Amino acid sequence: MKLVIAVVQDKDHRKVTDALLERGYKFTNIASTGGLLREGNVTFLIGIDEDQVDDVIQVIGAHSKTREQLVNVFPPTIEPIGTCIPNPVKVQVGGATVFVLEVQRSEKL
Repeated sequence: MKLVIAVVQDKDHRKVTDALLERGYKFTNIASTGGLLREGNVTFLIGIDEDQVDDVIQVIGAHSKTREQLVNVFPPTIEPIGTCIPNPVKVQVGGATVFVLEVQRSEKL
């Protein structure tokens, strides 16, 4: 048995949820927050058989979109706030980050 942990941008979580349910996968999702941009994500916990891993990853990838977003970057400085004008920088956001872990034991109680 495998545990797939997938972190998906909040904007894509409904599409991923619907696609996984349509294929019959059961999962738990948890609201989470990303570190760099501090934006909303959803973390999916999916317990599956080993032969289902590639299908689950394909479903998640097909419904998780990468986007570009402008972010204001403040230089590290000791000057008071307001004395510098930040330069917007394009960064890639979205998509999915997926981890696949081996499960030693699983029980439904």
